[in-house]
Amino acid sequence: MRMGKVIGNVWATRKEEGLQGMKLLVIQPVDGYGRPIRTHFVAADRIGAGIGDHVLVTSGGSSRFIDRENPIPIDAVVVGIIDSTEVERGESGESSDWND
Repeated sequence: MRMGKVIGNVWATRKEEGLQGMKLLVIQPVDGYGRPIRTHFVAADRIGAGIGDHVLVTSGGSSRFIDRENPIPIDAVVVGIIDSTEVERGESGESSDWND
């Protein structure tokens, strides 16, 4: 799993049948301190995350099976909304405690 912040929405009126009714979000991956890392990507969401939320995202083949009976054509899915995190101070002396 990866942590990320929802930074936008994707609207697609025409999409694969398995994606009907599924929200698509733009996710900015973040490190343990909440700093952006890597480039953003799109993830499917069925749990109701919104812009500004910090989320847990799983990716790869396992994300296709969020509904065991009907695999869908996705490679990233939001699996949780983060309430808070706590990261021990590193060599840089930074610490993080998200409480969004």
